[in-house]
Amino acid sequence: MGAAMKVTVRYFALLRERMGRASEELCWEGPDLDVARLREHLAGRAPALAALLTGRLLLVAVNRQYAAADTPLKDGDEIALFPPVSGG
Repeated sequence: MGAAMKVTVRYFALLRERMGRASEELCWEGPDLDVARLREHLAGRAPALAALLTGRLLLVAVNRQYAAADTPLKDGDEIALFPPVSGG
């Protein structure tokens, strides 16, 4: 079981619009947190966005470095979520 921690989650583009906020602080007191577990947790809180939050096209950065699903998170980390964008 991991220790209690707090991370900042920042939402960009469509996620920011749909979540209704640019960022939030998330307190975590569960098992060790990694990028995949965070995405699953957020998808559970926002079922309408689950496909976007858990989809393979979502880019995730931890402390401004792109991160893989198994990247561990620690207290004070900043996680940025970038959904796919379209445009021309």
